[in-house]
Amino acid sequence: MIEARHLRVLRAVSTTGSFSAAARELGCTQPAVSQQMKALEASAGTTLLIRTGREMRLTQAGEALVRHASGILAGLTAAEEEVAAIAGLRAGRVRLVSFPSGSSTLVPGALAALRAEHPGTRVSLVEAEPPRSVDLLREGDCDIALAFRYGATGGEWDDLVVRPLLTDRLIGLVPGGHRLAGAASVSIGELAEESWIAGCPRCRRQLVEVCEESGFTPRIDFATDDYPAVMGLVGAGLGVAVLPELAVESVRPKGARAVPVEPAIEREIVALTLPDLARVPAVAATLDQLARTAAR
Repeated sequence: MIEARHLRVLRAVSTTGSFSAAARELGCTQPAVSQQMKALEASAGTTLLIRTGREMRLTQAGEALVRHASGILAGLTAAEEEVAAIAGLRAGRVRLVSFPSGSSTLVPGALAALRAEHPGTRVSLVEAEPPRSVDLLREGDCDIALAFRYGATGGEWDDLVVRPLLTDRLIGLVPGGHRLAGAASVSIGELAEESWIAGCPRCRRQLVEVCEESGFTPRIDFATDDYPAVMGLVGAGLGVAVLPELAVESVRPKGARAVPVEPAIEREIVALTLPDLARVPAVAATLDQLARTAAR
């Protein structure tokens, strides 16, 4: 019989590449990881891992088992939570992953309201940008992922439950003394000769695509995932940027001026979960509260 604890260890070894690294991630010893992998191979009746130098490589059977492990573990977590909620053992727990500007704007209000309505529900929060946040959901390491995308990508989230929250418009940022600081709006083309400060990788890619559609390639002199850093660099006169409105709301831009960009550039903000997890009462309540908060 294949045990869930063995699948968790196999997935950790697959992700980290070694028994010792997997042990650190799981908070156990390297011999314990080795022992559990031997037990799993005995249950499976075949070799799952091969040592290649300092790393462990999955065999074809190991790859197949890891591929199924995420769904199995997520389904098991969902079952445990649903049964516990029905039995009244606890109101539930929810592991939430969010991108930074969502963490500072949507999440606080939603979790405060959730706690008021369901005081027994425990919610943990870690930050990750998509697509990493979505990977964490599929790997069974969170229950809800707050994510965003620029334009619908066919098939990107077809295996997930998608809860639309809001549409977030991009806002231009220029230094206070910039020639366009007082403009009612600005087109991307008007900033073609500027030095640019770019944000997260997905936002950076979107910026380049939008600028190229306007006939130029932006000269990106600075790139940072930290929104306050972007605003600080703009405020110091080192360049211009475009940021999501949620990000601008979350940090007061000292020395920078926000200017609407025309035509509007928007990203879709959603909450994602797995179909099995969507039936868990605590997860469903959290999704509802995120939607209510976004609608205000």
